[in-house]
Amino acid sequence: MEYEAMRQFADTWGLVFLVAIFVFVVVWIFRPGSSKLYDEQAKIPFNDDGED
Repeated sequence: MEYEAMRQFADTWGLVFLVAIFVFVVVWIFRPGSSKLYDEQAKIPFNDDGED
């Protein structure tokens, strides 16, 4: 494979692959029921266990 062919392959299928990953991550983050989990994780720094 010469450089131009590899570059064209990477430009087309690489973009498709990265867009698919982006869509998957967005769907995973905003799936139903995930807000409770993220709310609990967001409060972790404010938990006071009394350890010093």
